[in-house]
Amino acid sequence: MVKTIRVYELGGPEVLKWEDVQIGEPNEGEIRVKIQAIGLNFVDVYIRKGVYKIATMPFTPGVEAAGVVTAVGPGITGWKVGDVVAYAGGSMGSYSEEQILPANKVVPLPPSINPTVGASIMVKGMTVHYLVRCCFKVEPGHIVLVHAAAGGVGSLLCQWANALGATVIGTVSTNEKAVQAKEDGCHHVIIYKEEDFVARVNEITSGNGVHVVYDSVGKDTFQGSLACLRPRGFMVNFGQSSGTPDPVPLPSLGAKALFLTRPSLMHYSATRDDLLEAAGEVFANVASGVLRVRVNHKYPLSQAAQAHADLESRKTSGSVVLIPDCLWQDILN
Repeated sequence: MVKTIRVYELGGPEVLKWEDVQIGEPNEGEIRVKIQAIGLNFVDVYIRKGVYKIATMPFTPGVEAAGVVTAVGPGITGWKVGDVVAYAGGSMGSYSEEQILPANKVVPLPPSINPTVGASIMVKGMTVHYLVRCCFKVEPGHIVLVHAAAGGVGSLLCQWANALGATVIGTVSTNEKAVQAKEDGCHHVIIYKEEDFVARVNEITSGNGVHVVYDSVGKDTFQGSLACLRPRGFMVNFGQSSGTPDPVPLPSLGAKALFLTRPSLMHYSATRDDLLEAAGEVFANVASGVLRVRVNHKYPLSQAAQAHADLESRKTSGSVVLIPDCLWQDILN
């Protein structure tokens, strides 16, 4: 039996229940992993609330973790007991002390990256990879607008875009987060509670607008984000922490010949080659110092409900990691 978080009904953080479950042995094509750290992502909130639909109930949430292989299924090659691995997406259920995973969905974690960092960099790092390298290829001279610039994805996105030579404009909610955004490569930081981000972007760009907006906030920022774009600009909406944006009449994009996309990590890591390429580039950028991973908050796995509540209320910045309770004392020491 292992400790895990289970969800029996959709709702608020209180639906996250701490239980004992039996996970069994891996089948063909699977491995069992003893989880050392779990990445908390906003997609976990969307799934818990029912914004993103799942097929079965009850379920164990979580789409990102790092740990050690403890068993391999029949016919598995390339993995052995003791290997340190990480994964993102492909198999839900990381809010657990152990998990059985498809072997082709995990990647080897380099020795230079500890499991806590590994668990916080897979989803967020690979998300940033497809944002700046695939959806819109950021190059020197580009001006980019990043909403939630001090969040887990936003922090890495500002760093990577800056390293690629872009001028980075970030929006945040507090002065404290503004300081972090500056440290992470934002050339201009807008505290959206104190000033109109559309007017400020217009001022910064001398009325020209930005080349691309990376918007994970959704409803509250969507229309303003479109207004910030220059002609033929790219609107990349990859989240909806404030709610789903209102429908966009197609002709409204024609006024400036704008591009609009709603990507997801699943579509940019669908093949084994895609997964290895994205993870490899992320790990290389961490090792070289291009990306500094901010693991600003850690919670015991049993307190996942509190972690969700803090994330939703914007009390967190950078990455949030859950640690299995059996390992929590080691983290404190």
